[in-house]
Amino acid sequence: MKTLAIKWHEQVHWCASFPSSHMPIFNPRKKIEVIKVTKATSLSSESNAKKANLCAAKKERIKLPNHDDSSGGKTFHISEFLSHQSGIEAMLNTRALKSFESLDTDTYRCTLPKLQLLNFEAAPVLDLRVTPTNEDCIVEMLSCRFEGSEAVERQNSHFSAFMRNHMSWDTNDSESFLEVDVKLNLTLEIYTRPFTMMPVSAVERPGNLMMQALVDRLVPLLLQQLLQDYSKWVVDKQAVG
Repeated sequence: MKTLAIKWHEQVHWCASFPSSHMPIFNPRKKIEVIKVTKATSLSSESNAKKANLCAAKKERIKLPNHDDSSGGKTFHISEFLSHQSGIEAMLNTRALKSFESLDTDTYRCTLPKLQLLNFEAAPVLDLRVTPTNEDCIVEMLSCRFEGSEAVERQNSHFSAFMRNHMSWDTNDSESFLEVDVKLNLTLEIYTRPFTMMPVSAVERPGNLMMQALVDRLVPLLLQQLLQDYSKWVVDKQAVG
């Protein structure tokens, strides 16, 4: 069901990366890669099935707050925050999750609360890899699936998703900036009537508009919430130190 996957994506995708949906990111100064949809969730093996390819992207640059300690104490750069467990949990917005667990040193499973999708309830489960360095921080979606009834879980074979979020920072004339680039790809298998009777563009055009509007709205929320969490973390660290 194409509608099922699109409605799920509108409500869910960013919850693991934004304030009331947190989200991380990609350096616009670097060469932009061609993003290919991976087998995060495998599509049906039917080669003749129609598939709609949806995508959205957004770049943004924002000034970082100045956290210099006037008393001469230690300062904490945002790279330290995003490498710390508190920063990782802020990026993945664990406060909005039903459950959160570490699968490896850099891989996390995020289970969102159940959503009402048409006449079904489904809990989206995302496996995300977080790679922080001194220069940037990347979050990639390794897998995405629904948990619920048998009918709900059958949809897992009819869509595939790819997400790559990248944050980087630089200093210009003693001012620090956070650079954000968000990329999202979604492939939906069109296999039910009346959608199979329509051209693929009838799904892709409104789907792309919806996804782009969602990204445009949520990226600023990410930045706002992330900077608030960063400032709070710095204050707490300085108070202890």
